[in-house]
Amino acid sequence: MAGSSPVLEDSSLLSRLDRALLPLERVMALISGLAIFSLMFLAAYSVTGRKFFNAPLAGYVDYIEAAMPIIAIMGVSYVQRDGVHIRMDILIGALRGRLLWLFELISVLLILLLMIALVWGAWAHFDRSFDMTRPLWSRDSSIDIGLPVWPSKLVVPVAFGVLCLRLILQAWGYGRALFLGLDRPVAVPLIQSVAEQARAEAAQLEEAD
Repeated sequence: MAGSSPVLEDSSLLSRLDRALLPLERVMALISGLAIFSLMFLAAYSVTGRKFFNAPLAGYVDYIEAAMPIIAIMGVSYVQRDGVHIRMDILIGALRGRLLWLFELISVLLILLLMIALVWGAWAHFDRSFDMTRPLWSRDSSIDIGLPVWPSKLVVPVAFGVLCLRLILQAWGYGRALFLGLDRPVAVPLIQSVAEQARAEAAQLEEAD
């Protein structure tokens, strides 16, 4: 799916829960974007220091490694909500009605099972690193400047945990659509045609003007 998909809203409990989770997802996506932005400044500082003062930023690689989970994972639930993950719609896009919701429900449930397993494993990985009796509460640290790595490891189960909440809501939405035979269910990203995506992008440009 190339572009953002519409997510409909109404006064139902499902839609209210969808809207309640969205601000958290937006904050996490913002943190991810700020992490990318900060790494740009760190890179400029390190290169400038190396070139003009022969003193690059100490621990630059350590900072990058610490920020990578934030950059790669923190915004994953937000893009899942809007349906902007890269996916193959050649088959799914041709389906309609209950058959479409059935395939979507199965795919979301499979992803949810995988995410639950990843949350379990990622939390165990964090737990091995975190120790309140150690300096900086960490059993391990980065090689260069000794940054504690448990905060980066904690990002993974937290971000995947929020994604699990989003997937539960979407499974509820697809299951509701399948059971009731809805055409345009709430709290799930709806597949748009190329023409619909073009119209939506044109409308966004007009609003920006």
